[in-house]
Amino acid sequence: MLIDVPSQLETERLILRAPCQTGDGQIVNQAIKESYNELKPWMPFAQSIPAVEKTEENLRNAFIKFQKRDSFRFLIFLKNTNEFIGTASLQGINWDIPKGEIGYWINTKFSGNGYITEAVKAVSNLGIVDLHFNRIEIRVESTNIKSRRIPEKLGYTLEGILKNDDLSADGKILTDTCIYALINT
Repeated sequence: MLIDVPSQLETERLILRAPCQTGDGQIVNQAIKESYNELKPWMPFAQSIPAVEKTEENLRNAFIKFQKRDSFRFLIFLKNTNEFIGTASLQGINWDIPKGEIGYWINTKFSGNGYITEAVKAVSNLGIVDLHFNRIEIRVESTNIKSRRIPEKLGYTLEGILKNDDLSADGKILTDTCIYALINT
């Protein structure tokens, strides 16, 4: 609880901030709607379009977890326009090691510009440099090639592929999980 974690990160093109403002649910929900077809195959939360109230509730719970130091979800905004473009989170934290896992998604209309790579790099630096994590993982379904490019670009090591490790986002088929890791040396 006493660990100092910034509620905002800044990169060359982006502002990442904790989900702490009224109206965050509306903008995140709109991005989910706009990206529904691309998110649905990979994200369990995108199997149906949630009500704005459910998104707002989810973000408020994320902020509580942020304050409790259980996980750190950041909303990503373009610095020059303040448009919301996606999220990046440091989650699954084990303070005994310490280690965590990064998750992310982007509004489809902003993909292909390197924004998520930039955001994940910032969250990785938060974990390794600021929080002194010994390990950060990114777990990706093996067939999600676009998502796999992120840890590969950032120098994460593919430690292995777990066969039949998880269910697809819709819960219908077994999938393989790629485990990428960044180790603090």
